[in-house]
Amino acid sequence: MGSEAVSEPLYVADTVTTSVKILVVGHFAVGKTTFVGTLSEIRPLRTEEAMTQAGELVDDLEGAPGKTTTTVAMDFGRLTLSESLVLYLFGAPGQKRFSRLWKDMLRGALGALVLTDTRRLDQSFDIMGLLEEHGIPYAVAVNQFDGAPPFPDAEIREALDLLPETPLVTCDAREGTSSTKALISLIEYLQTRTPQEQE
Repeated sequence: MGSEAVSEPLYVADTVTTSVKILVVGHFAVGKTTFVGTLSEIRPLRTEEAMTQAGELVDDLEGAPGKTTTTVAMDFGRLTLSESLVLYLFGAPGQKRFSRLWKDMLRGALGALVLTDTRRLDQSFDIMGLLEEHGIPYAVAVNQFDGAPPFPDAEIREALDLLPETPLVTCDAREGTSSTKALISLIEYLQTRTPQEQE
């Protein structure tokens, strides 16, 4: 294969007996594709298409200068957590017109990580409402964009009307350690839930 040899694990190990589906959701242009790509041990599947002038009429580009592509179906990545456990990451498109697709992606999901941006917190309500409607537990990660105003956690919690037990963390979706910590916050939250809550 020469210098182009692939070093990433292409196939799931034979020892894996359990798989878990986690959603990475959030409003338009919040960093979901970047997050999945940062954590995936395989080259992520992406369904990005170039944005068109028609899309500018329905997609709010405020806070997303220079964005030229958008996810039109999903992002998909994989992360092996142990010899027996693999995590599948599904990133959903953020535009409201894809809400039917979101509902399909919710099937079988253990939980969701909601990415948000302090410049557009209000755009997270529809997504969190959909998760709550379908009983999907979630954690919230504030993706740190250059130039985005920082706010105390208490103010963000109040603005998003989060329950006290809902995890809230900050992350940089471009950075592996930061993204891993955000994902861990969700996993730890899922582990604390009682069997009744998980039904």
